[in-house]
Formats: sequence, structure tokens, C-alpha cells
Amino acid sequence: MTTLATGTDTLTRDALAVLQPGFDGTTAPDWVRRRLGEGLASVALFGRNVVTEEQVTALTAALRAERDDLLVAIDEESGDVTRLDVRTGSSFPGNHALGAVDDPDLTRAVSRELGRRLAACGVNFDWAPSADVNANPDNPVIGVRSFGASTDLVARHTAAWVQGLQSTGVAACTKHFPGHGDTNVDSHHAVPRIDVDADTLYARELPPFRAAIAAGTRAIMSAHILVPALDPDRPGTLSHRILTELLRDELGYQGLIVTDGMEMRAISGTYGLEHGVVLAIAAGADAICVGGGLCDEGTVLNLRDALVAAVRSGELPEERLADAAARVRALAAWTAGARGGAAETAPDPEIGLVAARRALRVTRNGPAAAINTPVYIAQFEPERNIAVGDQTPWGVAVELARLLPGTSVASFTGDGAGADALAAADGRRIVAVVRDEHRHPWMGSALDTLLAARPDTVVVEMGLPQAAPRGALHIATYGAARVCGAAAAEAVVAG
Repeated sequence: MTTLATGTDTLTRDALAVLQPGFDGTTAPDWVRRRLGEGLASVALFGRNVVTEEQVTALTAALRAERDDLLVAIDEESGDVTRLDVRTGSSFPGNHALGAVDDPDLTRAVSRELGRRLAACGVNFDWAPSADVNANPDNPVIGVRSFGASTDLVARHTAAWVQGLQSTGVAACTKHFPGHGDTNVDSHHAVPRIDVDADTLYARELPPFRAAIAAGTRAIMSAHILVPALDPDRPGTLSHRILTELLRDELGYQGLIVTDGMEMRAISGTYGLEHGVVLAIAAGADAICVGGGLCDEGTVLNLRDALVAAVRSGELPEERLADAAARVRALAAWTAGARGGAAETAPDPEIGLVAARRALRVTRNGPAAAINTPVYIAQFEPERNIAVGDQTPWGVAVELARLLPGTSVASFTGDGAGADALAAADGRRIVAVVRDEHRHPWMGSALDTLLAARPDTVVVEMGLPQAAPRGALHIATYGAARVCGAAAAEAVVAG
């Protein structure tokens, strides 16, 4: 696209203000610094930008040297979706583990500690929590990111999570409106569709968002899902009916509306990135998330220019863009004020492990010898969704090797995984680690093979525990965070 906007006029500044772009590298790029001076009001951090908390703190400080009221966003759900702990696994269990405990005070304490860590790093906007009701256990992208399948449970924990995080001055962004839990398609790849009637949507999907609004969530993220009962033509992110008539007018929400990642194929592959951004702002979105994949200056300039051109052509009302930019700046102002006035809380670095231990569900299916010697860990690896990513380690190997020196681990996948693992174990006691066994027939077959030959096998399920517990000892962690693996390893040794 030809660059149309070269100055720093109000229209150009507003077009830059609604963008929340990512960038490459672990230091502040020159092009980001320049655009902050021209009106860019937000940046987003992803796993590629994180090495250590000290490095992130230096990065955000360098960015704020250009603009003090900058929004620094991150996709930090804890649990399986972590950016702050992308190289080690999360220090906090995710939503499904917290839902399994069902203690809102614990959820509030966990999100408060997360918020404290984010704030200390200079991050003031978190694209979390997920308020999706996991109505479809085969959902390929939500799963353990949800607090559970009960609307009431999800609602009370969404509210608690928002309250805990925002008590530290970090803005919460409740997602994915109007609810991504009953889908069987990942919107990173295509447009999911929810074919239920409006009464079901209002009773099942919306209450957690109502609870988040009542709890004061500063932002809500839209979903790239088609909900014909609400809008038969356009997905939520591009739907005036869903973003403006339902969320703004009917639910009374006045905070920031941010889109899910716009380069996801549900939008970019259907409408085109630039046109999709214009449609989203016109529909009622205020901020555009982009940068999970496209993270260069050219993308930012193209989107800026598409918005400017849409205003000049009459496709996008100038007052709608101005309103969106004003909401971004208002959130930035809130975080700046909250940063100075947030209540100080004593750090509680052990709260994540405490929560993970409370979430464990241990099932003993018969007598088995205690484990006090090295074991062989067979980790059955499913394909990961894009939200989780492939950088973050998971499993029980690190902690179990510490508790049982000499323990070894290998990963297996696909047909024949069970036989391969059995041969590799070479007679050693096996700990089989799975993730969403119910969604992967090959994984179930692998366990069949192992248990037929070695009924003393310990099974650790680190996804949704939908399959019947089996193995001499079955441990459900309700998520694959690092602390969930540590809690499970303790349970293996304890028997």
C-alpha cells in the first residue's frame, strides 16, 4: 500500500493510537520509538520479546522514555498460555486448575501475584482472562484456558481474576466476546461458527462477561467467531450488532474493546488484514491487536494508512476513529494513575505452587509399588495450538528428575507411540504424561499398549481430564504450567 500519512495531524495520530502492534527483538526498535512520537499509544509483547524479567523491565523503560503513558500489552493468561515464563513454563496454574479448586479468593490471590510481577516489569495491560465457558470438551483452542464448563463457575472466577489483577494497576482484558467455548475450529486457522439459539447464548456465554463488567474490567477482547443467532453475516470482531448493540448498548460496557489478533486467518484470510481492521473499528472495536505474526514497521504503516484512507473516503466515520483513539488514551491514563495508587501487596512467590497442589486430583486404581528409584517418563506430545505456542516446555521431567535422580524422558507421538515408549523404557517403571487424551485417539491407543504390558504405569493427564482415569496411579493437573508439573511430580513420589 502507498503511504498516505506522513505528518502528525490528528487523523494520523488517531489511526496510530488504535494500533497495538508487536515487534521483533528484546530491545526497543528505532522504528517503534519514532512511531511513539507520532501517536502510537500501545505496543504488545510476545514470547520472542522475553528473555528475563530484568530484560523486559529494561525494554519497557526504554519505550516509556519515548512516551510515559504507553500501554504495554502482553498475552499472559498463566497456565498453558504464558509469555512472561515462555522459556520455563508458568509459575502460576491456568484457569482450569483454578476452576477445579473453585476458591475465588485463591484465584484472586494468584492473579494479584501475576499482576504484581507484570507491573514490576513495566507491563500494564494483560490480554486475560479467558471468560469462555468450555461447553465443547473437544474445543481445539480453549480447553484448559477456560475456568470450566459451568457458566456460574466461570463467571465468579472471571470476576475474581479481574479484581486481583487490576488491584495491582494492570488492566485486565476479558476475552473472547461473545464466547469462544463452544467451537470446534481454531480461529487462528478459519472462522469458527457457533450454531445455538440466542437464549442459550444469553444464558451460557454472556454471564461471565456481565460478571467481568460488574467487576470493572478495563478491556474486553472480541472473538473472530460467527454467531448466526446474533449476526448471520459477520464474525464478532467485525459485527456492529455484537460489539456496539450488544456489548456497548445492551450490556452497558464503556471500557476498551480490543480485537483478537487480526492476522489470524479467520479475519486476514477472509477479509484481508487492512480491510478487516477498518471493518473492526467501524463495528465498534477501539484497539487493533496485531503482531503475533506480522511484527514489522510496514504492517503498522499499512494499517495506519488504511484507516486514514477509510476516513477520507467516507467508509469510516472520523468521529468513530476519534472515539476509539480516545478510549485507548483513557485506558493509558487509568494505568498511569493506578500505577501510582495501586495498593502495595506483599509478594507471595509460592502462591502458584500452592494453587497447583490444591488443583491435583489423584485416583488410585489398585495397589502399586511405591516409587523411590529413577523412572522412565514417556511424554505423549500432541500438536500444540498457536495460542500456546511451541516454545514453552511442559511435563513433569524437570521436577521428577530432581526428586528421583537418574530419571530420563523422551517424547512420542502418533501411531506406534505406545510400543516405541515401551521399548525405550527397557523395563523401567513408566510415568506416562498425556495432554487431552480424549481428543487424540493415538494417545489413547498408546496408553492401551503401555497399560497392557505394564499395569503399574503412572498416568499424568495435563490437559482436560475427560478420559476415564486409568493406570496404577492417575494424576490430573488441569493444565500444563510448570507448577502443575512440579505438583504432579510430588504426587508421583508420594504415591
